[in-house]
Amino acid sequence: MIFHELEHLIHVPWVVQAALLSGVLLVLAGLMVRRRSATPDGGVMPDEGISIRNLVEVLVEWLAGMAQDRMGPDWRRYFPIVGTMFFFILVSNLMGLIPGLDGATSDVNTTAAWAVISWIFYTAIGIAKHKHKYLIKFLGPSFFEKEIAGRHVHFRLLAPVFFLLEVPLDLARMLTLAIRLLANMFADHTVVGVWLSLVPIGVPAIFMGLGLVISFLQAFIFALLTMIYIGLALDEPH
Repeated sequence: MIFHELEHLIHVPWVVQAALLSGVLLVLAGLMVRRRSATPDGGVMPDEGISIRNLVEVLVEWLAGMAQDRMGPDWRRYFPIVGTMFFFILVSNLMGLIPGLDGATSDVNTTAAWAVISWIFYTAIGIAKHKHKYLIKFLGPSFFEKEIAGRHVHFRLLAPVFFLLEVPLDLARMLTLAIRLLANMFADHTVVGVWLSLVPIGVPAIFMGLGLVISFLQAFIFALLTMIYIGLALDEPH
């Protein structure tokens, strides 16, 4: 693998090289789309045929529609980070299908990093909106309420039990996000690599086609779950 060979020469971990290349490709694609959109008719008329700009715009509009449905009226505030997750993971996944390259999402450090970012992001959103009331989601149902000193006080008798259960479950979202993405991409890239070494013509094309679907699907699932978690964080605690 190219990145592994370069690792011995430049002493930079292969996953860092792969992640940097994914980032560079995304920046270049963004600059190309921006330059094309800056032309007199670029902001209105789509390019003829299939182009990077057309693909990016279709994906962004599709993601934006889902974001609006799942994150509510303030979706534009949170969409940039979700979109960045999707495109970075997608490009990294696709890189793993290219013979001689590895995708950064085949390494646990990358998938775990994005999972941690996702958790911190939606948790910060929930705390920013609801302040201390955000903790109510970890305390279980209210069995009854009484008015004390002009305030409605909810009595959550099972709060200690629910807190011990809900906090680990919330943290486990990071683990599930990271492991799901890592396992699927590592398995997919391994299968493609095995078939390329065994039967270099014909058969690998089938698995590479499936790999394209899986690469897109895993990026979509990661972004979708992050949107759902953000939507849940924005919901009023009760």
